[in-house]
Amino acid sequence: MSSPQPTAITVIRPKKLFHLKDLKEIWVYRELLYFFSWRDLKVRYKQTMIGALWAIIQPFVAMVIFSVFFGGLAKIPSDNVPYPIFVYTGLLFWQLFSDSLSEVSGALIANQAIITKVYFPRLIIPITTVITKFVDFSIASIILAGMMFYYHITPSWQAIIVIPILLIITAMCAEGLGLFLAAINVKYRDVRYILPYFIQLLIFITPVIYPGSIAGHYSKFLALNPMTGVVNNARAVLLGTAQVNWLQIGISVVGCAVLLFIGVYMFKKVERYFADVV
Repeated sequence: MSSPQPTAITVIRPKKLFHLKDLKEIWVYRELLYFFSWRDLKVRYKQTMIGALWAIIQPFVAMVIFSVFFGGLAKIPSDNVPYPIFVYTGLLFWQLFSDSLSEVSGALIANQAIITKVYFPRLIIPITTVITKFVDFSIASIILAGMMFYYHITPSWQAIIVIPILLIITAMCAEGLGLFLAAINVKYRDVRYILPYFIQLLIFITPVIYPGSIAGHYSKFLALNPMTGVVNNARAVLLGTAQVNWLQIGISVVGCAVLLFIGVYMFKKVERYFADVV
């Protein structure tokens, strides 16, 4: 009697927390990245009366309200430029950050039906979220261009160099913090309740509705907030409120890089089991 043949055993182990192959894998799935981005844009404005104009209405209405109460009644200084364009410039970058942060933190829960059924690089989902927010940013920038024309403000030539850097910093900051919160949100759904209040508090420690100079000695502490360097230097190159502060930009880059590293680490750590938990 012949002895039984040994049974082949397949052992499935989770990947390392982070590897350069992850970046290569995202590139391989780049068509899926494009598909998710296009899907999110279509779903967002589906069955809306004014469509993509919602990307303009939100910062515009906020600008009007802040201009009335903070610029008109509270008489908050605006670095020698009209307060409406001063606050709108800050809101434009803040809206990109806050909307991206909100969407990234809940991206895994919103896409749980896909995550639990088919494999693909999970990092594609939060990356897609930030990409779609850049579309909203571009649309809302039309109002800023119109306001600059109305107030006869000419941007500095440095804007060509500085603005792309500030956009990358904003994306890194939102992505890093969002990935960290998304990893927590998989197990603890309290994040979706806490995050709106957290964002409301963040706007007061970011010079969106007031100039950074008004903080006095506390401006050094405000500089630790990566979005402080973004907002201040965006106004510097677009409105001419000050000189470009490369030290602030450097602090923002380092801070966002740390946030992004922590966020990706936490995300990859939870990725091993969140398909079973989500």
